[in-house]
Amino acid sequence: MVHQQGRVLAYVGQSLNRFEDDRLLKGGGAFVDDMKPPGLLHGYFVRSQHAHAQILSVDVSQAQSMPGVVAVLTGAEIAGRVKTVPSRYTKELEGVDVPQHPALAHEKVCYVGQPVAVVVAESLYMAKDAADAVQVSYEPLTPVLDPVEAADGNSDSIHATMDSNVIMRIRAGRGDLAASFAKADRIVKGTYNIPRLSAAPMEARAVLAQYHRDEDQLTLWSSTQTPFKIKNHLEILLPNPPKNIRVIAPDVGGGFGQKVEVWPEDLAISYLAVELGQPIKWVEERWENLLAYHARGYVSDVEAAVKNDGTILAMRLRIIADVGAYFLTATPGPPVNAVLRCAGPYAIPDMDVEGLAVITNKPSTGPYRGAGGPEGAYFMERTVDLIAKDLGLDPVAVRRKNLIPNNAFPYKTATGLTYDSGNYGPALDRALELSEYSHYRQLQKDAIQKEGTGREPLIGIGVATVVKASGGGGAMMSSIARVDIQPDGRVKVFTEITPHGQGTETTFAQIAADELGVDIENVEILHGDTNDLPWGQGTFASRGLSAGGSAMHAGLQEARQKLSQIAGHILECSPEAVAFEGGTVFNLEDREQAMSFAELASAARDPERLPPGMEPGLAFQTEFTLPNNPYGFAAHIAVVEVDPETGGVKFLRYAAVHDSGKVINPKLFEAQIHGALAQGLGQALTEVTGYNQDGQPTNGTFMNYGMPVAADMPDFRLDFTETESPTNPLGVKGVGELPTVASPVAVANAVMDALAGAGIRNIDTPLTPDKIWKALHSQT
Repeated sequence: MVHQQGRVLAYVGQSLNRFEDDRLLKGGGAFVDDMKPPGLLHGYFVRSQHAHAQILSVDVSQAQSMPGVVAVLTGAEIAGRVKTVPSRYTKELEGVDVPQHPALAHEKVCYVGQPVAVVVAESLYMAKDAADAVQVSYEPLTPVLDPVEAADGNSDSIHATMDSNVIMRIRAGRGDLAASFAKADRIVKGTYNIPRLSAAPMEARAVLAQYHRDEDQLTLWSSTQTPFKIKNHLEILLPNPPKNIRVIAPDVGGGFGQKVEVWPEDLAISYLAVELGQPIKWVEERWENLLAYHARGYVSDVEAAVKNDGTILAMRLRIIADVGAYFLTATPGPPVNAVLRCAGPYAIPDMDVEGLAVITNKPSTGPYRGAGGPEGAYFMERTVDLIAKDLGLDPVAVRRKNLIPNNAFPYKTATGLTYDSGNYGPALDRALELSEYSHYRQLQKDAIQKEGTGREPLIGIGVATVVKASGGGGAMMSSIARVDIQPDGRVKVFTEITPHGQGTETTFAQIAADELGVDIENVEILHGDTNDLPWGQGTFASRGLSAGGSAMHAGLQEARQKLSQIAGHILECSPEAVAFEGGTVFNLEDREQAMSFAELASAARDPERLPPGMEPGLAFQTEFTLPNNPYGFAAHIAVVEVDPETGGVKFLRYAAVHDSGKVINPKLFEAQIHGALAQGLGQALTEVTGYNQDGQPTNGTFMNYGMPVAADMPDFRLDFTETESPTNPLGVKGVGELPTVASPVAVANAVMDALAGAGIRNIDTPLTPDKIWKALHSQT
């Protein structure tokens, strides 16, 4: 145990198991689909089978007459009453008539899977049968599917309110690009295409709405990362909204960014619950989830002006983002982030980055574990590897040449971001050691020099060094918490952070127990209920500890200060001499002068035991705002073998070292990395949401969507370094998304390194055996 300012730090830094695991593993979780209030009705949506079509008519007569059907709602009935889902304002959208997602399509559908009507019945099976009986007549229109063609103006506008399908233009950069490119020894070019992906959370979207007419209260149980966001939007979007709206996020089976949204289904189900006065539940099926929302879907042209020693003088990037048919609340974020974050951890003097967000006849896109960061990093890291190849340099040497030096922080990138702190060298060195980089480079050289049959596996080594912000932007950087200390000494912390696998109940409790010197079993972390706090943001952008934990920390400091004053008064010592340890409060100068924490908590409610003028009670509501995003750093190295006869990829090593500031719980830190790596490797090797020329999805189930499984994962070698952030009192930087920024491109670089001898410069992900085999055999 470490002593610091009179306190014993017993929990922070320990690898404790998640507190919620025992309950969840024994089937004690409470998810939306587990809830069955009396009189429960079930909702089921009729969805468009067309990517682009006019709605000529919707006939619900047969469905309405079927057994158990209580209501059938169409877009025509609520058009003009239930408002459309608005997008979050950004300066890039100023003056743009943004296409907003209706609760139910009225005159037109713009992607396969768009909700057109909803059936409410006494059972789910009755609702499904009735949905099949709804007759929708369409006039198909030509879909716009290629974002590059749409960006170049080679397609008609999907929405009549827009002159083109380019809805947002983002520009960032600095410097004299022409002069920098003129000084270059070489110009390295690349074009990279990142396909659309599904977040595919274990629990799909789900909502249960219940309206109590006597209290004029609508309660929503939602599988969401952002309960306050849903509450705020329902208050605006519903007609004659109830006086009281409460949103509760129970156990949430994964989110990954998908569940930060306000969904059209939320509006339709909430509206019907108020109209009917009965609880209604809708739980999304997997095929609906795969059609409803995607992430990624980017293409970029990159030019780098470099010197022969690997120094990057300047870069130009043109990034096109396929954002789908409508803007949801979080749709603008990833395209902006991709533009701003593509500079990565490098001290590049001059950059010119243009980003275009393009409307297509596909589902809306939004954040997915990294929210633009993985896209920007992919374009940068693939280009750095091509620079090394073209110059005959080691890719690690090129990265070292351009990494931001330690003495340059805080560092402002060419795209306008400010990195708070960093020490990149030790993390990269450790990753090289864990991956046995030198050993595998030598094996690779030996294999190239050895004459063989041409059927031997090809060794490839891929490197990625990346950064990732945690906190978000604007209001997202603020958080609120309340610390309530009970008369018996139990500590309750109310946080606006809504976990969906991060282990918040554990890490927050570790911090609270240390700050107050109590046993961790006496700390309870409460979350997910909009009635507990006046406002909140939610869990996204790796903001849980950096923003939410810091807000709690501020409350704990206020609690500790007041408790020290009370204890000093009772123990007859100065507040500065009061120490908290193991559930005991004592005078540092005379440890015999002591009392239990529970006794102190009780005394705080007795006016006769308080210092003169002090109000009784121990409730502390505090807020915290990050002054700037803390930026974590990661170095990933993948070593693979590619089988030239099958195109199969086999991992020989995978090493990853992360610097996310102070690590609160190493076990949960590593668990977050494992999950993020699985998603990153899935993006690199197997996952894609594809569409045919008619806009029909080609992989709408897990039968043909390439979800990775445990057997696909290599043995990860992990470690961390700690460069504490000055932006928050905990010194943390966030780790939940950082590995997903690095891992897809580390694997892509490894595979392309293996194929470099065949003259192959690039294959777009996912790097399936079929793609690799065709590329190899087209070269021979």
